[in-house]
Amino acid sequence: MVRVGISVEGLTEERFIKILIDPHLSPKGIYVTPVSMDGNVSIDRVRHELKNLIYSFDYVSTFYDFYGFKHKDDGETKLTLEAKINESVKVELREKVIPYVQMYEFEGLLFSSPGAIASVLQDESLINWANRILEEHNDNPEKVNDSRETAPSKRLEKATNYRKTTHGPNIAKEIGLLKIREMCSGFDLWLKKLEELRLNGF
Repeated sequence: MVRVGISVEGLTEERFIKILIDPHLSPKGIYVTPVSMDGNVSIDRVRHELKNLIYSFDYVSTFYDFYGFKHKDDGETKLTLEAKINESVKVELREKVIPYVQMYEFEGLLFSSPGAIASVLQDESLINWANRILEEHNDNPEKVNDSRETAPSKRLEKATNYRKTTHGPNIAKEIGLLKIREMCSGFDLWLKKLEELRLNGF
């Protein structure tokens, strides 16, 4: 049995982990526990959070939105943020940390299936709307960009009756992990790392 604590940004990500990630990993002997930071994610807060979690689990991972990460440096990237997350813990504990930053935010994953968005939000016109957004970003949900106007959640909130904590995890469940992983390579790589914890005998 491997116990993994996952530091998440908020309730939406917490529900997502419980609804999709835990049922997928627990049959493999990998038990994940999401721990919410209630927003305002920054390296300083992450350092404090991981310090509290790291002795309570075999491994600690993160699930934060790139868009919502506070106090990013100019030119910051997913990789530089993940490196900073890893470096925020003591050197001897870094092998226990699996940092992950979602591009550009959790809602990007939902664009893996315009049909699921339309189904859960009960508006068939959203299929064409979401497909147009995907086409603008080379059919890659993780490239739907990060600004106050164009971040995935902002698009959903402007065009639909989307409620983050309720609709977000429900749409993800409707899509299913297989499709999300097929469409979102960054997310897929993170999940593979979690799956390999047991395979590698950790």
